[in-house]
Amino acid sequence: MEAIAEPLRVLGAAVAYTSAYAIGILLFAWMARRRGLATEGVRLIVIAAIAGGLGGAVIGQLIVGETGGKTILGGVAGGFLAVVLAKRSIGLKRPIGDLFAVAIAGGEAVGRLGCFIGGCCYGKIASVPWAVEDHGAWRHPTQLYSSACAALTLAILLRLEKHANLPENALFYIQGMLMCLSRFIIEFYREPGAVAGVLTVAQWACFAGFLFFTFLALRLLPPVHRTVAA
Repeated sequence: MEAIAEPLRVLGAAVAYTSAYAIGILLFAWMARRRGLATEGVRLIVIAAIAGGLGGAVIGQLIVGETGGKTILGGVAGGFLAVVLAKRSIGLKRPIGDLFAVAIAGGEAVGRLGCFIGGCCYGKIASVPWAVEDHGAWRHPTQLYSSACAALTLAILLRLEKHANLPENALFYIQGMLMCLSRFIIEFYREPGAVAGVLTVAQWACFAGFLFFTFLALRLLPPVHRTVAA
């Protein structure tokens, strides 16, 4: 990627990030119509989620990475909190997490391409055949790993939406589990950030997030789905 001129990388990354937000919004709107939730109140919640997500992404990066930029883990946490507060403010009781599940997965699948083009979130030095030259060395294309995992997560969610009779919010918890699991694994191949003991801070956050989403999913799913999952 270093062979591409810096202005073109910046432009390409900007296009990818903009497309990621657009795809996320389109997937959200599609799921909202499918669930009969395309209301004005839900649209206001989307605005709150975007604002909370952007704020959480920036703050999370400053806390974990001590540098500028954004982190998706902080973005999800900030967006989640913003949605909870927005729902309470308008009195919406029905769960809408599944709408965000497909939006987050689809948006990340495209957004990570922006990371790849822009050169952030890069991997460790590697000698694998698919290594890419970036930051002065051949490295794991961890941005593409993340993009592929997000795309696979989206495919799983859409299949479950079509064929499984799951309670509302189940897709959101499953998406959270898969996102935390994939990021935990990919972190072993990324250039390490802040480290706490044997794992990075991001991995500890993913571990806690995976347990959190698993607990919520098991509490939500009826006994028949728990038996099948086991």
